[in-house]
Amino acid sequence: MTHIGIIIGSTRPGRNGEQVARWVLDQAKQRDDATFELVDLKDFPLPHLDEPLPPMMGQYQHDHTKEWSAKIAGFDGFIMVTPEYNHSTSGVLKNAIDYLNAEWNNKAVGFVSYGAVGGARAVEHLRLVAGELKMADVRTSVALSMFTEFKNFTEFDPSEYQATTLTTMIDELVLWSNALAPVRER
Repeated sequence: MTHIGIIIGSTRPGRNGEQVARWVLDQAKQRDDATFELVDLKDFPLPHLDEPLPPMMGQYQHDHTKEWSAKIAGFDGFIMVTPEYNHSTSGVLKNAIDYLNAEWNNKAVGFVSYGAVGGARAVEHLRLVAGELKMADVRTSVALSMFTEFKNFTEFDPSEYQATTLTTMIDELVLWSNALAPVRER
């Protein structure tokens, strides 16, 4: 069965990403066409990229990279939950992505973002990165405004509209993850 990783793209104290990712997981668990698992970057404390060889070579020297590689390699697709910091994604998420190469290839990715303008600019940057890594990014994304989807900017309270959008995004993600399975097998 298709296995999707839901990556919490922030390690910041008081982060909103964990609430959002748990909401995504709760919605996703209602499905029977894939399995879903939270991947918290706090559990993978990767230093700023410290591998001596380019990730494209797949010759990892450090145990933290090997553990991260093994985790990501086991998924067929991803939902990246990202904040928007300074018109982009978080540094910790970008660093985690940059550690690997082949583990991301030929897998689908969807985005759930949050920020003052729903995290839209973070997603635009991540779409460019996904393309370079041979990932298929699905069109639909969930953009959560800090002004309308969070009480006092801290307590996540999503609207029904967002749940509908999330369902559409997951539909696309599972479809593309399955479609890419033969490519991954080669």
